[in-house]
Amino acid sequence: MSTTRPPARPSAARARLLDAATRLFYEEGIHAVGVDRIIAEAGVTRATLYKQFAGKENLVLAYLEGEDALLRGLFDAAAAGTSDPERLLDATIGGIAADVRQRHTRGCPFINAAAEYPDANGPVRMLITEHREWFRSTLQALAAGAGLEDPEDAAGALVLLRDAALVGGYLDGDDRVTPAFERSARALIDAHRPR
Repeated sequence: MSTTRPPARPSAARARLLDAATRLFYEEGIHAVGVDRIIAEAGVTRATLYKQFAGKENLVLAYLEGEDALLRGLFDAAAAGTSDPERLLDATIGGIAADVRQRHTRGCPFINAAAEYPDANGPVRMLITEHREWFRSTLQALAAGAGLEDPEDAAGALVLLRDAALVGGYLDGDDRVTPAFERSARALIDAHRPR
């Protein structure tokens, strides 16, 4: 007989706190939003926030972990739909363009958070670094699977294009940025195909 318990489901109060923090941190900035505002938006007490997260920095980490989990989930869903590396690369480009248009309309949450947390050795920046390394290595594996030359270079360039698209989409509008991102990403992939 196993004594292992299934993972506990997050409480409704925790979910409300995280939902409020996610929206406010992304829309207004992390340092601009105080815990009192998050508590009010979530409809919980200060004690509940500290019981669930022990402080604002842990709430920030949970926010970024949620963003990371969302993106990993999108990659997993695409991979479940096809094992063809060419189709996965194409789906990745389309997914990034859709993200700029529909979800991350105020830039990249990780870049935004990094701008507010300059200590590269602090927990927030360490989480951001981990996310970016996962993203880069996932793109590198896709590029290698598709037979592209120098998959590491291709992945690095795609990360750079995604960063630019997310920031540019916020500053210049997705109608100007996403077509340029898609063209540039496809040209980059074509340039890395074996001759």
